[in-house]
Amino acid sequence: MLTIGRLAATAGVTVRTVRHYHHVGLLPEPERDVSGYRRYGAQAAVDLIRIRTLADAGVPLARIDALLHAQPAEFASAITDIDAELQRKIDQLNEYRNRITELASGERLVLPSQVVAILDRMRGLGVSEQRVRLERDSWILLQALDPGSIPQRIRDKNAGFDDPETLRLYLACDESVDWDPQDPRLDRLIDDLDAWEIKYQRDGGGPGTQLISSRISEASPAWQRILDALAHRAERRRS
Repeated sequence: MLTIGRLAATAGVTVRTVRHYHHVGLLPEPERDVSGYRRYGAQAAVDLIRIRTLADAGVPLARIDALLHAQPAEFASAITDIDAELQRKIDQLNEYRNRITELASGERLVLPSQVVAILDRMRGLGVSEQRVRLERDSWILLQALDPGSIPQRIRDKNAGFDDPETLRLYLACDESVDWDPQDPRLDRLIDDLDAWEIKYQRDGGGPGTQLISSRISEASPAWQRILDALAHRAERRRS
């Protein structure tokens, strides 16, 4: 025989909880013994564990009362339904977790899968996360302002990553993000970018502008110098 304290400990609940179950009629309240204490048998412990398990699973107390008095087949069927509902909630929570993870990166919520694949490809190529974020923001702006151009831009971007020289210049631009604007290495990089644009007849549209987003002045003074120099050279060629 168990005291109310030992009974509560057996099921992992408080004495107050046991008394509440007595009050609402879920758990029968035994008579007091000659010493004035309530004594509980094994069945009370089993019933309390059932009540607690069902309550922890979110089953309303009113339904728990019905289940405790149900026939075995009815009880088993109800447990199957409860399990299915718990699985549905688990699936929903997993979906929320996936969306929260995607929210941290930002791109998967708003960009086409082909663009997300490009961003993932950039990460695989060793492009810095700062540059990936700038690229992502550029795609988001493009989708808002000129969505019809996205399919061609996707093809151009993948073709550029497939071309060794274009990829080399892309990675060189990414590496220069923290350089001093007067770093002599920028002179060579600007020459290479300018030669690329002339070679591919992409005046103002090659790595000089495609590799540097419209937020360049905020992101890197070195990138701003590259962009200004290429724009100036392109203007001189046109004149």
